[in-house]
Amino acid sequence: MDPLARILDGPRARDAFLLRSILTPPWSLRIEDRAPLTVASVVRGQAWLVPDDGDAVRLRPGDVAVIRGPHPYTVAGDPATPPRVVIHPGQRCTTPEGESLSAAMALGLRTWGDRTEDTAGATELFTGVYEFQGEINGRLSRVLPQRIVLSAEAWDSPLLPLLGAELHRDAPGQQALLDRLLDLLLTAVLRAWFSRPEAEVPGWYRAQSDPVVGAALRLLHDEPAHPWTVAALATRTGVSRAALARRFSDLIGEPPMT
Repeated sequence: MDPLARILDGPRARDAFLLRSILTPPWSLRIEDRAPLTVASVVRGQAWLVPDDGDAVRLRPGDVAVIRGPHPYTVAGDPATPPRVVIHPGQRCTTPEGESLSAAMALGLRTWGDRTEDTAGATELFTGVYEFQGEINGRLSRVLPQRIVLSAEAWDSPLLPLLGAELHRDAPGQQALLDRLLDLLLTAVLRAWFSRPEAEVPGWYRAQSDPVVGAALRLLHDEPAHPWTVAALATRTGVSRAALARRFSDLIGEPPMT
């Protein structure tokens, strides 16, 4: 199994929350659902991802954002618009004053937002939410930054249109199909992101391409129960113990046994 597959071996949606949102300006959503991971994409219009601890990021059609929880954030048509809807755990939605909006903004099968006949100026969003920590493995949680934004130009995949089409269907086994499509979408987005130079990936991931350190890492990962020593790893990788220890520490930042 390659290193990226090891990281991604774990996202398994179970009855994931998937939604198409239709929002007319001025709109702003305060997300306080504490979900461990959310995937969001603009289908039409534009949106701004506004974290509490960083700069706002503009999202255009085809762009995808992956947000690691549980920290709150805001998604808005304009970053200056104050929130008018708050999303709580369990995807319960209210006004900022606490009045329920769940029934008022329900628009049909997996569709939510503003009731309006004129949708020409509306923003359409897709949102997929992993609501429970057990759906995301610890390796992935440790590797991901708080936010990833991948522009439409940075990746090419048929999964978003396919997922959008399947959101409107209500056939037997539909939820299981949507869960797997969300897993595939997340995997495709992260694969594209990990290949980019700005990706903040751990040293051991980049070190996989090193002929010596990469071989040592694969041995450690493939045989974790083996009583490894630096000497044994050096023998298997064809270098001296000192050379392996030095090269390993230089590339990864910690000794092999650590």
